[in-house]
Amino acid sequence: MTKRKKTVNELLEEALFVEDEQPFQVPENWVWVTLKDVCKINMGQSPKGEYTTDDSNNIPLIGGPADMGETYPNAKRYTIKPTKLSENGELIVSVRATLGKTNIADGQYCLGRGVAGIKSNIIDIRLLRYYFETIKSHLYSVSTGTTFQQISRKNIESIAFPLLPLNEQKRIADKVERFLSKIEEAKQLIGEAKETFELRRAAILDKAFRGELTRKWREEHPDIENAEVLYDKIISLIKPKKFEIIEEQSEYIPCKWKWVRLGEVVHVNPPKKKLNEVSEEQKCTFIPMPAVSDKTGKIEEPEEREYRKVKKGYTFFLENDVLFAKITPCMENGKSAIARQLKNGFGYGSTEFHVLRTSEYVNEQYIHYLVRSQRFRAKAKREMTGAVGQQRVPKEFLLNYPFPLPPKEEQDAIVNILDDIFAKDNCSKFNLQLESELDILKQSILSKAFRGELGTNDPSEENAIELLKEVLREQVK
Repeated sequence: MTKRKKTVNELLEEALFVEDEQPFQVPENWVWVTLKDVCKINMGQSPKGEYTTDDSNNIPLIGGPADMGETYPNAKRYTIKPTKLSENGELIVSVRATLGKTNIADGQYCLGRGVAGIKSNIIDIRLLRYYFETIKSHLYSVSTGTTFQQISRKNIESIAFPLLPLNEQKRIADKVERFLSKIEEAKQLIGEAKETFELRRAAILDKAFRGELTRKWREEHPDIENAEVLYDKIISLIKPKKFEIIEEQSEYIPCKWKWVRLGEVVHVNPPKKKLNEVSEEQKCTFIPMPAVSDKTGKIEEPEEREYRKVKKGYTFFLENDVLFAKITPCMENGKSAIARQLKNGFGYGSTEFHVLRTSEYVNEQYIHYLVRSQRFRAKAKREMTGAVGQQRVPKEFLLNYPFPLPPKEEQDAIVNILDDIFAKDNCSKFNLQLESELDILKQSILSKAFRGELGTNDPSEENAIELLKEVLREQVK
């Protein structure tokens, strides 16, 4: 028996949200729908052919967020046998690792597993892109995965969207575009100021790790213990594996300092501590990657989760451990922090962290300054391994990194000096605050846009239900 096709009115009744289920109130001539009702969703798939860097007669591959520039995709690889293809003007959305990053295709691309293509005949693609800016937290809340988070076709299809009349869509998209353009101009000016600050910061840290910041301090403390003695104490405590003797370094360090391998004086990714006394239901600190600020180098939004939900499949750390993001682009952006104020002294977090554990002989803040330094991150980037978009800093890089070890008292002195310098840098604080305020302003504009609060709504225009009916009529043909 042939199954009866549903009528337009029946489909319409299923598509529309009842008032109690609407995420928030919108103008009367708008309607709430799900993306599956108004969009075609093309989930990416790994191409059948091999990747190549040859762009002649091959299709550019968008494998994930790393291939997506601010304006258009920025493919670095190509494929001879593409699978899923985008169309010009289609919205490309990252669905793995970094979720919700978007741009608009300016031609045909092969959509890899890390992205999805979304198109609609009744939604201004700019508006749809702006909408994804407002729902990133929702995407992470419905995502799955441990090594990296991902969302499915079903997750995308079920996203609620406020459908509005076509003319209204254009007015809002144009107005938002003008507002955001001004915000981006302001951010560009801040970026130029930040670049100057970063150059200054890099120069200061280089001086710190050459002993130049504490030259006067050493003159005032001539009897401090030699780092050779400190090194022997550390070796007897942590008993590291044998490393090759470090070659003579061209850089000068003070006579009481010692060149070592980082893995000789710091535990890198130490084994998990047994926590038999912890109950399955007990809450503990959990640090996802987004909780670590690349701007401040601090954990700003820690979570709490039940021990039973995190004890397997996540990175374990203790109070005062240094967390270092190993995956691109988090590493290059400077995502690292010291784990402090952990519930019961321990925590779990993203598997994309390397953990560096110090001892009483090494100042953890000194190590944190090291891994956040521009020089360290530049060297780490050169040693990354893995596929494009999922490259990681290997543990061996940290273990073998040539590290200038000062006496413990001088480590503390360097940290105090750096803390004081950066705490007094009002320009940096002002820029961070202003950038944060611009981000808040951007979210406020987008929020108002999708609530019909930008002063562009015309109640006399045709109700968006008519747009929805057009789509549904195509389904019953």
